[in-house]
Amino acid sequence: MNFWVEHQYSVVVFLACLVLIAVTNLWMLRKRLGSYSASRSGPWVSILVPARNEQNNIIPCVESLLAQEYKNFEVIVLDDQSDDKTSSVLHERFRGHPRLTVLQGVPPPPGWIGKSWACHQLAQHASGDLLLFTDADTRHHPRTLAHAVSAVQQECLDLLSVFVKEDVGSWSERLVIPMISWSILSFLPLALAYYTPWTALSAANGQFLLFRRSAYEAVGGHEAVRQSAVEDIALVRRIKRHGLRWRLLDGSDLVRCRMYENYEQVYDGLTKNLLAAFDYRIGWFILVWLWIGVFTFEPLLVLVGRLLGMNWGDVRPAVGAVVLSLGLWGMTYKRFGYPLYYVLFYPASVALTLWLAIGSLMRTLNGRAIWKARVLPRVRWRWW
Repeated sequence: MNFWVEHQYSVVVFLACLVLIAVTNLWMLRKRLGSYSASRSGPWVSILVPARNEQNNIIPCVESLLAQEYKNFEVIVLDDQSDDKTSSVLHERFRGHPRLTVLQGVPPPPGWIGKSWACHQLAQHASGDLLLFTDADTRHHPRTLAHAVSAVQQECLDLLSVFVKEDVGSWSERLVIPMISWSILSFLPLALAYYTPWTALSAANGQFLLFRRSAYEAVGGHEAVRQSAVEDIALVRRIKRHGLRWRLLDGSDLVRCRMYENYEQVYDGLTKNLLAAFDYRIGWFILVWLWIGVFTFEPLLVLVGRLLGMNWGDVRPAVGAVVLSLGLWGMTYKRFGYPLYYVLFYPASVALTLWLAIGSLMRTLNGRAIWKARVLPRVRWRWW
């Protein structure tokens, strides 16, 4: 029983450390992207948009990009072998626009993930000193580019990535999408990530990656990460390995995105990404997700057991752990614009994401990971 009590208190201590990391990260993120001065002119920027089966998203995305209040930019969209009307709706709406180029992509070579191949093709046609890779389901405030260029210049960055405002609709989105922000806020101490060489302490958001072209080329571009299903994380790790400067800022005041629209898309997207985010290291993947399950559900089970008249442990650390969990999730929802009542559903968020983690493990090992109607290449995995 003493061991059991000590274990319960260890859960409280661990959660307290996560809260401390989250508080320091909130301080690091106190300056939003929109708080930087807006540079109306500066380096030439190529805005690069890979688009596969995005006929419902591409028009408002490109409209928001072409409306940027910045002088020196071009927009290049690559239709990545779409099965819908992505290309035709672009030509109908923007035919002859002087800032817009629409490319027709070719099939990815063996060993390439489709998105990385699309981004590689885009970079080959770009003429900018700065390269902004952004997704077709994003929407940008007219001053997004002006503030982002200013942030790159003021902070002397080689790579700028941002949190965006993630719009959610279905309940699967409401439960899972906030967990992405929660995991970064809780487990990635930015103060250490920026100033230590450990590549594991790094993160980026592929919905918004603004590179200096020289840095992009120095790390090998998307060709160097062609087999990674999370090319954004793979690229920022290469940036860090090369000793280049990067920052992850809060851009939710200027950029928004609805990443998925239903459970099927959530399942395909997260089963593609979760194991890849661990660099396909299965041992660490299993240990981390098991521990997340333990510190989430064990205190709740102890409290439920006490309510049912069962003595499953000391309720004091269990109460403390639940309070800390509520606070941790509450900070995430508050900072990134989700309704605070979502906090009450954090056990369901973790449970659903654990289910997706199992799916990611099975699909990846079986070579059945899929995205945008493409089966991803089978990858090499390792234990540690």
